[in-house]
Formats: sequence, structure tokens, C-alpha cells
Amino acid sequence: MTDKPVFDKKNVLVTGGAGFIGSHLCEELLKTSRVICLDNFMTSQESNIDHLLKNPDFEFIRHDMSVPFDPEAFPELARFKVKFQGIQEIYHLACPTSAKKFDQYMMQTLYANSIGIKNALDLAVRYQSRFLQASTSVVYGPRPPDGHNFREEEYGAVDLLTPRSCYDEGKRFAETSCFTYQLVHKIDVRIARIFRTYGPRMPLFDGQMIPDFITNALDGKEFEIFGDESFRTSLVYVTDIVDGMIKLMGVAENPGPVNLGSDVDVPLMDVANRIMEMTGSTSSIAFRAPLMFITQLGLPDLSKSKEKLGWIPLVTLDDGLKRTIDYTIANKSLLSFRTF
Repeated sequence: MTDKPVFDKKNVLVTGGAGFIGSHLCEELLKTSRVICLDNFMTSQESNIDHLLKNPDFEFIRHDMSVPFDPEAFPELARFKVKFQGIQEIYHLACPTSAKKFDQYMMQTLYANSIGIKNALDLAVRYQSRFLQASTSVVYGPRPPDGHNFREEEYGAVDLLTPRSCYDEGKRFAETSCFTYQLVHKIDVRIARIFRTYGPRMPLFDGQMIPDFITNALDGKEFEIFGDESFRTSLVYVTDIVDGMIKLMGVAENPGPVNLGSDVDVPLMDVANRIMEMTGSTSSIAFRAPLMFITQLGLPDLSKSKEKLGWIPLVTLDDGLKRTIDYTIANKSLLSFRTF
């Protein structure tokens, strides 16, 4: 890491910081650090970070990572003393994620996983920052026929020539970029392979199913499952993912790629029925054609995260669903005005 002096707090840069996971990450980092949040609002929302804007240790800048970013060129970052202190940590989360509008953002997804990762890594080289790449379980490919949980040393199998490749293979290329920069430029790069995550601030009406289940339950509308009765998934609550990312960034010895997710396989029908019970809903369930971006993914082997980070997911599904339901009820009037 950089030898520049750290005054009272670290400077931390979060790309994609107004997104679902990114906004929760910024919120947690503000407990110990100054946070520079970058986002272009392509698939995120300003309302995710509204409560952070008055914090003197937080600064939001609207920026697309496919364009190089120079923090020293922004007067509003003067109080961060970047020229003298630098940036100690970079969390790179910037990448479009939209289930229903995936085909509209294919080029932007391609750019995020190539030009965007390059620009983010170049910042890490400039400031000798420790860097964390928010990767994904899709680097392993589809759920394996034998149902085994994915270990980090597995190669995975991804089709290079499908409409999803800009994301799936793009994320694999982004990991390769991180490893190459680490070899050539000697920067410290951490890779978090994040499995399916849920919680407050997920986009509504975008095919993510969990937030839409809750909204439709409250409105007495039909639940839509993009698949059939056999659709299964693992679900990890967003604060557990944030905790894992911060632990991965903070551990002294770089452990290499680490899985962050739940290793509990849950039928989506069970999740839908549990939400109905918790909300007192009498909604029905309808099955729709599968979405390109919402597929049955494999589960993580968490041996490495337990051994190297001392991390396991702690929030139970019932508790996480209750928190998400409470958030949706409290913010329903605001959420109803969102468009996706």
C-alpha cells in the first residue's frame, strides 16, 4: 500500500457506490473512513445514498468508469487531501446489473468489464491502493450436474458466444485483469466472488423476484417466478456480503479469490410462500419464461472464507426477509415512484 501519510481517516473509493450493494458498503465504510462514491445511475438510484450526502466524510460524484477518473481534478474532493494522502482502498463494483433490461445494457456491460476495470486498476497503480474487485459466482458457469458446491480453485465453464457473455465472460476477464495488474504492477488486489444477494434497496420491477414478491404481496398482486417449480437458489443478505468484503479487504495476507454467499439451497417457491405468510398476503404465484440474467446458479463452498476471513453469513433467511419487508413498507410511497 501507499507510503503517503494517512491523516485521521483512510480515503476509500467505491465505484458503483449508489447501487444496491454499493450503497450499503458506503454506509458501513463511513464508520471508519472517508468515502468517495462514484456512480452513473445506469442501474442504480440516487435515493440509495440520499441519507449519506450530508455526511462530511462522504462525497458523491456522478461518473462513468468507462472514462478515466482523476480525483485531484474535483474541487469538492479537496477536503479529502487526495494529492497528499492518496487513496488507501478501492472497491470496484461498477457494472450494470438489470435482469429485465440486460439486453439494453450489453455494450455498457462490456465496457464496464474491460475499459472500466482498466481505469479502476490504473487508479490503484497511481495511488498504490489496495483494490477489491466485486466478482461473481457466474465465473464458475452454470450449476453443476452433480450439485457440488464451487471451490475457488475450480476453472468454471462459460460459453464465450452467448448474449450473456458480456457479463459472464466479462467478469472472468476482469479477474484476469486484476491478476495481471497484480503481477506486473505489484499492487494488492483482492477478488470477492459474490453469490446471489438480497435485501433493502434492490431495484423493483426488474425481475429480481425477491423485492417484487414483497411489493406484490403488499399490493395483493400476483407473484411472478421466472422459471418453474424447480427453481432453486442460495440467498445471502446484503449486510453479510458487505461484512465479507470489508474483511477481505482488511485481512493482512491476500488469500486470493474468496467465495461470499450462502451455501444453503432454497426452493424459490418456499421463499415466495414465506413472504406470503410474513405479509399475510393471499396472492397467487404465476410462472413466466426464464430471464436471461436470472438463472439457477451453483452454491459456494465457504471453507476458504471461514478459514482465511473468519466469515460466514449470519443473517437467517427469515430475519433478512423481515428486514427487507419492513424497509419496503417504510419506503413504499417512495418506491412506488421509481421507474425501471
